[in-house]
Amino acid sequence: MTRKGWLVAAGLLALLAAILTLMGRPPICPCGTVSLWHGTVQSNQNSQQISDWYSFSHIIHGFIFFGLSRLLMPRAPLWAALAVAIGIEGGWEILENSPIIIDRYREVTMAYGYSGDSVLNSVSDAAFMMLGFLAASRMRWWATVVIALVFELFTLWAIRDNLTLNVLMLVSPVEAVKEWQAGG
Repeated sequence: MTRKGWLVAAGLLALLAAILTLMGRPPICPCGTVSLWHGTVQSNQNSQQISDWYSFSHIIHGFIFFGLSRLLMPRAPLWAALAVAIGIEGGWEILENSPIIIDRYREVTMAYGYSGDSVLNSVSDAAFMMLGFLAASRMRWWATVVIALVFELFTLWAIRDNLTLNVLMLVSPVEAVKEWQAGG
C-alpha cells in the first residue's frame, strides 16, 4: 500500500464515521464502555465494541472483495481496489444501520434485540474488511479460501452463526435454521 492509499482509506473511514454519526448512531456502546472484544452474541454490547464474533465475517468480506477486484479490476492499483472495497463495505454499514435492515434482523435472524451498530463497531468492521483484503493480497488464493472456511466453521460451532447463515437468514429466512440458532 502506498501513502496515497492509506490516506484515501483513512478519509473513507472518516466519511463513514461522519455519515453514521449524522444518522444518529451512538459513537460508542451506549453502556459507556469501550472493549477490544465482546464475545456474547445475545447482549446489549454485541455490535457495539471494537470486535465481536462477526469480525470474522468482515475479514471474509475483505477476502471476497480482493478476489472480485482482481477479476473485475485486474490492472487497478491495490489502493484503488481497496478504496472501492471500503466504499462497498461502508455502504453496507450504512444500510445495515438503517431502520429497514435493523427491523429485518430483528424479525428473521438470531439478533432478537439488535438495535444497530455503534460508529466504533461499524468503522472497526470496515477495518477488519481492510485487514482481510490486504491479507488476501499477500496470500495464495487457496490459503485465503481455507482460512475463510475455517472462520465460517469456527463461528458456526462457537455461536451457531456465520457469514453464510447471516446472508441466508437476511435474504430468505429458514425457520428451522432460526430455531437451531436459538438453541432449539
